[in-house]
Amino acid sequence: MLTNNEKYDVLAENLGVKNLYFKREDLHPYGSHKGRSIPFMIDNYIGQDCKHFAISSSGNAALASCFYIEKLNKERRDKIRLEILVGQHISAKKLKKLERFKNQYISITIHDRPLQTLFTKTKDGDIKALRQSTDDTALKGYENLAQELLEISNLQAVFIGTSSGTTAQALAQYFNSKNKKIEIHIVQTSSCHPISDNFVNDDTRDEQSIADAIVDHTALRKDILIPLIEKSGGSGWIASNEQIKTAQEIVKKYTDIDISTNSALSVAGLMQASYTGKDWYGSVACMICGD
Repeated sequence: MLTNNEKYDVLAENLGVKNLYFKREDLHPYGSHKGRSIPFMIDNYIGQDCKHFAISSSGNAALASCFYIEKLNKERRDKIRLEILVGQHISAKKLKKLERFKNQYISITIHDRPLQTLFTKTKDGDIKALRQSTDDTALKGYENLAQELLEISNLQAVFIGTSSGTTAQALAQYFNSKNKKIEIHIVQTSSCHPISDNFVNDDTRDEQSIADAIVDHTALRKDILIPLIEKSGGSGWIASNEQIKTAQEIVKKYTDIDISTNSALSVAGLMQASYTGKDWYGSVACMICGD
């Protein structure tokens, strides 16, 4: 298991929290927390004799797919194919990371509407879509992440930057199955907040967010996720660019860690919650999810 639960007492004191842990998914070998679920999905469908996958991704899920397919193809005679469909606005940094994996089995193409292209490619069943927002196989892939979080002493709340809500749903359902009362707090951005809207009444935050991994405006999981969040005692938060930058600066100052804008969402949400009077006698975890 890759635990990487790191405790930061000085940062906790400055944020008004008794015990604060970072779940360092940015240290995962596949680059982010997506490395928990994507390989699980791929293995599941290879077991059903699928050898051709496609994914529409803003970066981290695609990167995890590349790492895993590359690993598998080094071990297999019958190679696995992967098509990555990215949007026009993907960051240059993420595109550069993906392009190093390009070969005869892994392709990366840019599209105006990558998700619609994915639907077209996969509708006949010959190519399997890796789509966490609608495929509940993805939820099982995050169970080991939930197990590792439960290793934190007296864990009471988890803050996580959220796009589709798949990871948050998986954690909430696993904690429920173990009769653990742990608050789930999702954090979304000024430009994409369809789930947090149910918890935050703020129509003024409409700037283009610097946290570019939060892109799922449809949020098909929200009807399941919102009651789970409410049952946990958690909430949803919206982080502005200023709050994201402040979170990065504070983390750097008190831990000397440079976290990405997307990872900073969890800290920005915690800061908002603490400012509004939330308090925990036990431990709080922030998900540092990667780029």
